[in-house]
Amino acid sequence: MQENIGNRSTFTSLKWFNFFVYGTMVLFTSFFQLYLQDVGMNKLEIGVLMSIGPFVSIFANPFWGIWTGRYHNIRVIVLLMLTGTLLFSQFIFQANTYETIYTAIILFYFCQTPLFAQSNTLVLSYIYGSEHRFGSFRLWGSLGWALTAIAAGPIVQYGGVSVLSYLFAVLLGLSMVSLATLPKLRHSIGIAPMPFRGFRVLFMNPYFLFFIFFGILVSIPNTVNNTFMSLYINDMGGSKTMVGLAVFLSSIVEVGVFMLCDRYLRRKISVLIGWLALVSLLFALRWWLMAQSTTPLEVALIQILHSVTFGGFFYVGTELTMLLIPRPYRSSGQALYTLSWSGISGMLGGVLGGWLFQYLGAQSMYEFCVFLALIGAFGYGGMWLFVKWEDYRPHAVTEDTHEEDGV
Repeated sequence: MQENIGNRSTFTSLKWFNFFVYGTMVLFTSFFQLYLQDVGMNKLEIGVLMSIGPFVSIFANPFWGIWTGRYHNIRVIVLLMLTGTLLFSQFIFQANTYETIYTAIILFYFCQTPLFAQSNTLVLSYIYGSEHRFGSFRLWGSLGWALTAIAAGPIVQYGGVSVLSYLFAVLLGLSMVSLATLPKLRHSIGIAPMPFRGFRVLFMNPYFLFFIFFGILVSIPNTVNNTFMSLYINDMGGSKTMVGLAVFLSSIVEVGVFMLCDRYLRRKISVLIGWLALVSLLFALRWWLMAQSTTPLEVALIQILHSVTFGGFFYVGTELTMLLIPRPYRSSGQALYTLSWSGISGMLGGVLGGWLFQYLGAQSMYEFCVFLALIGAFGYGGMWLFVKWEDYRPHAVTEDTHEEDGV
């Protein structure tokens, strides 16, 4: 361990860094759509603009990962990313033409989309060799996300959506100060941003491909909701405070769901696929409730299901990837799984949801989400039956565990 790395002030700074970074991002994901609507964009234009982020992330993640691996100074790399995010965010808020805002948002996403992955690597690098667990630092990120959302709602309500640029700058500035107080780090745990070498093996695994395909169907509606929920509440006459409450309710118990899954969920392929089918049905129920909602408060309360649906699905999917893919190719499997959720689904969900919302209305948009989630649920149900009947056991999935991870 390095000198001065393991002191209490270092870990305190890491917690506040996570708090402010996640708090900054919730402003963009939950309130920025309201700003775009306020400056004259329709639902389809907003969806297209927001879908740029997942596309840019495909190139941005490897770019920043390569520089991190080359210079072994992740603190400086993350500081550069935060600086770029702050600079280009202000360009976005000052843009007065479509060309300017599209250019600014591409540059913004290039710095912002890899922030979560690089921040996680930063935290893991600082706590490496200590008794601290990553979950305690991730908890501060969740708190920053939830508390910033509920605090920002009334501020945006009374100050107007233009105040977002100031809130964004303040929180980014605080995250940069927290990062600057950290001692110099001369080692890093390393990061594999996009390990393409294992992709050929993954595409020869039909179980994994079906898992990814049905996962995309289930995750597209989740992207639709993340992008347009605030506009849905606004169209119902709800306030910015109600938007903040909805985001708060969607995230406040997320960590608890992860902890329960970690403690009680069996790492067994048939069990995990069965859970994916069940969670997909819960997704369908959630979207049906959204389609039937008539008041902003109903929409906000339904978001409590987010922690169970998204939290449960992403956790189970991560564990299932570890079991379906042989050990040498697991990093490739996790990369493709994450890409399917944040990349492919993000692009499709933004454009498709924007078109449905603009031309058919919010109720039809959420009814289509029910349809996609049900296809995913029945697909996973079929996979569960097939795995049970065929007694499926992938090769080399138990070599580094102490328990049997088969069916």
